[in-house]
Amino acid sequence: MSVKKVLAIVLAGGEGKRLMPLTTDRAKPAVPFAGFRLVDFALSNLVNSGYLKIVVLTQYKSHSMDQHISQTWRMSTQLGNYVASVPAQQRRGKSWFLGSANAIYQSMNLIVDAAPDIVVVVGADHVYRMDFEQMVQSHIKSGARATVAAVRQPLNMADQFGVIEVDTATDTGVTGAHKISAFVEKPASTPGLPEAPDQFLASMGNYVFDTDALVEALEEDAIKSDTKNDMGGDIIPHFVDRGEAYVYDFTTNDIPDATDRDRNYWRDVGTIDSYYDAHMDLISPLPVFNLYNRSWPIYTRNTTSPPAKFVHGQNNEVGTALDSIVAPGVVVSGGVVESSVLSKDVFVGAGARVIDSVVMDGVVVGAGAVVRRAIIDKAVRIPAGATIGVDPKLDLARGFAVTESGLTVLRKGQVVPAPDERELALGKAAAAGLPAALQQAIAGHRDPNEKLDGQGEGQRMANGSAPRADAGAGAGAARGSAANGERAKIVE
Repeated sequence: MSVKKVLAIVLAGGEGKRLMPLTTDRAKPAVPFAGFRLVDFALSNLVNSGYLKIVVLTQYKSHSMDQHISQTWRMSTQLGNYVASVPAQQRRGKSWFLGSANAIYQSMNLIVDAAPDIVVVVGADHVYRMDFEQMVQSHIKSGARATVAAVRQPLNMADQFGVIEVDTATDTGVTGAHKISAFVEKPASTPGLPEAPDQFLASMGNYVFDTDALVEALEEDAIKSDTKNDMGGDIIPHFVDRGEAYVYDFTTNDIPDATDRDRNYWRDVGTIDSYYDAHMDLISPLPVFNLYNRSWPIYTRNTTSPPAKFVHGQNNEVGTALDSIVAPGVVVSGGVVESSVLSKDVFVGAGARVIDSVVMDGVVVGAGAVVRRAIIDKAVRIPAGATIGVDPKLDLARGFAVTESGLTVLRKGQVVPAPDERELALGKAAAAGLPAALQQAIAGHRDPNEKLDGQGEGQRMANGSAPRADAGAGAGAARGSAANGERAKIVE
């Protein structure tokens, strides 16, 4: 661990216009993601890195963010640790935050009070794992005054990122650390890396500064008339011009128990499509981003929701989920969930289908409804037989957002009209086909009245089963997967 005193600042006031309608009622970093909030990834990375003095600067529609931090991120005040949500306060003038650099400038009292040697500044709208202590050590050893974390990206994406060009001729003696020769925001083109001509270094929006150097740069920027008050657009170029800015190559960051498949994963979820794609990265058997790394956990608010449950519907439909993530409180009652991410307390009714979708807290999918390639925000109730994402023209006519790639997005609490006869027929046709794996399970399904011989109570419990309330002595009912992966069985 570094012996230097570190203060972490999380920039969490972003409006997130490109994530509309998910940001209609909340700031971008407060947008839910797979049962977490986007800000949880930044905060978890800092905490896991050993940094326990953290301030979160908020501004745009901050209530959801403030509530989440106050209820979730509680540190031991006895040890002087904290995660503090700090709104714009107009401490240096009557304006609100004018940019990311101005947000820190107007919150200079936080730096003065904490008196750190090093300031770590991170964004709050990316999905990744990173040990910031390794970056801080690289910063110290290289002699940099400012260090920028960089992730490698395909060369054809240069116009979407802040591009870092480096001087590789000078050996800093630190792996992955090079002096930055140019920092350009979203150029039309850029040279490839010497060792990887088809890649370039993109800024991750994460920075490490010597405190005195950062304060000086912010003070100078505040009096300029030709500034955007932006960390990437103004402050980092200030250090580049002085020859004091170095890069930290994210590929050198080592997270314990990272897999070869998800090592150095980083995704900017600034658009609806990238947000959706990041969710799809979670659900394969060998996920591109692994949520189950217990050595570097992602923290969020504990839930009081009960365990997820998969049960038969009223007509004995099989309730199941394939290649999906389901959170506590989810009930799939005779519906089918495929390649989707369901947050807590979602209900999927009999005969309903949820396919290739992201469904947030408390959503109700009525019996026979179909949700396909959609993002459904919290507290939406989808009537029985309705369709979402099946007919883009119908979705647009009902006021739903539809992206160019064909994703349908419903905002928090958006009302879904009851389906007419045409939509009911559309939904019935869309729900007709079942996955091959589910067809096989249904074809081999035992009759509900069939006795299961030779299996005792202990074996049934081991299979994840429980006796039925109305069962007689020595008899029980079980619905669940056997430990050896056999199909579900129903017994009386």
